[in-house]
Amino acid sequence: MMNPRLDILLPGFPIGTDQGHPAFCGVFLIEGQDTEGATERILVDAAHVGRRPILNNALAERGLTPGDIDKVVLTHSHWDHVQNIDMFPNATVLIHRDERRYAHMPHANDWATPSWTGLVLEQLPIEEVADGYEIIPGVRVVEMCGHSIGSIGVLIETEHGRAAITGDALHFAYVAQTKRNPLVFWDEDKANQSIERILDLADVIYPGHDRPFRLTSANEIEYTREHRLTVTGMNPDMSSLAFDRDPEWPVWVMPGVDVQPERFQRAQDRIDQRIQNVRRVAVGVSEIEFD
Repeated sequence: MMNPRLDILLPGFPIGTDQGHPAFCGVFLIEGQDTEGATERILVDAAHVGRRPILNNALAERGLTPGDIDKVVLTHSHWDHVQNIDMFPNATVLIHRDERRYAHMPHANDWATPSWTGLVLEQLPIEEVADGYEIIPGVRVVEMCGHSIGSIGVLIETEHGRAAITGDALHFAYVAQTKRNPLVFWDEDKANQSIERILDLADVIYPGHDRPFRLTSANEIEYTREHRLTVTGMNPDMSSLAFDRDPEWPVWVMPGVDVQPERFQRAQDRIDQRIQNVRRVAVGVSEIEFD
């Protein structure tokens, strides 16, 4: 059996502004064989709707349509990673159990998980996954809790070594050196432990919002690919445009993380009932025929 193949459909970019986050996450395509030898196409993360045309084009360049995707793995449920899951009518969504449930009752300070997130997730069949879950031979799930309650990564045994798609458990390459997650919505200590874990497991890292890289023996970042980005509507000569060249983002821990575990535990029954209600509605809507 051949090793799974990993392809970057959309690169991740470490771009920020003082007017909000463009939030261009990486979107990845894994192609491999299931246990019976049939080809499986697995998408990891789906990006936000502002990138939908680009994602469609990236699939078409590879001779694929959204209908050719068998599974969509969500590293977590933040808006910039999930909005396009409705593009894939034949796919099953793989997500951590806690992440799915939290998306139905996010904390009021959690601006990355809008209150409608749970409704979006339930539009496709869902399979809950946990640490060690084998998606196909050579491709498995690794838990990376901290940035969010159910952050997961994907480990791929490629012909060039073990690659890890991390989502925002490791946003940017420099995080591999600082060992601190710059954006925490659940637990800061666990977020930082997850960074250490994935660095121990993988040879090459595919971060949530940066180029793939490896760490050298001197703990230096060695990018394995280049990418380009064209910014339109402004130019460097504009007097009102400024550039902050500091590659590191200040660490932000969501106010209220200390109450997250107790709050989430208390809400379990209500969350399960909400999921059942939402899925009943989703199934009913899918059965409506339009002329």
